[in-house]
Amino acid sequence: MTRVAVTGGSGKAGRATVRDLMDHGYEVTNLDRVESSDPLAPLVVVDLTDPEETREALAGHDMVVHLAAIPTPRGQFDEPTFRNNIMSTYNVLGLAAELGMERIVWASSETVLGLPFDSVRPPYAPLDEAWPQHPETGYALAKAASELMAEHISRWTGIPIVGLRFSNVMEPQRYQQFPEFWQDPHARKWNLWGYVDARDVAQACRLGLEADVTGAEVFIIAAADTVMNRPNAELMVVAFPDVPLKEGTGEFDTLLSIAKARRMLGYRPQWSWRDHFDAR
Repeated sequence: MTRVAVTGGSGKAGRATVRDLMDHGYEVTNLDRVESSDPLAPLVVVDLTDPEETREALAGHDMVVHLAAIPTPRGQFDEPTFRNNIMSTYNVLGLAAELGMERIVWASSETVLGLPFDSVRPPYAPLDEAWPQHPETGYALAKAASELMAEHISRWTGIPIVGLRFSNVMEPQRYQQFPEFWQDPHARKWNLWGYVDARDVAQACRLGLEADVTGAEVFIIAAADTVMNRPNAELMVVAFPDVPLKEGTGEFDTLLSIAKARRMLGYRPQWSWRDHFDAR
């Protein structure tokens, strides 16, 4: 049985990922500072900014899914978030490589694309991985730097490293709040009205472990639709009138392109807020 360490397994994305991996036959260890509210996997309490603790916690695993981070951007010059997130990712990626793990999957972020789209405007929509990194916060800068770090660690070692640029992660109980967004297209324009269900985050993590990927790759991971009940053309005219909407984009399709993840990982979002209540 393949042994997978999931860092941050007690968090929102982590809980779903631990459950999904265990449901698919993986032996999972949760590496976190606190116990999970859904304690399916054994917990190893670890400070991932400490290299010795990290090495000890990772030893004996075949693969790692690195989700642990301070999750919320707090401004451009946010030293504690940057330091924690860059050092924990450096330790996990570097030590996993030193330990000879077969593969690393880790949480990058949609924020590297230029979020929030306020002073920075998207060049087109749906936005995809061809758009260069454009971090606007200390949080995003740490993620952008970690993508470069992953590229070189993979180059040094040959280990496949899959970076997942998650959109705003949601659990089903949040969907009842979505109508609050609908009256004002500007309220969620900051990430092109994107989101992703935590269960689809878990799917993407598992596919990242299994897909035929070499080197270091990054993938936008979002739901198949937006948070809005208004058509995309209307949203773009109101919020980004000068930004082109690519021909063929569906009326409610995500504006954070998941085409690369579909093509290379086999990612197929299974969950939408539209399954929970009427969008009218």
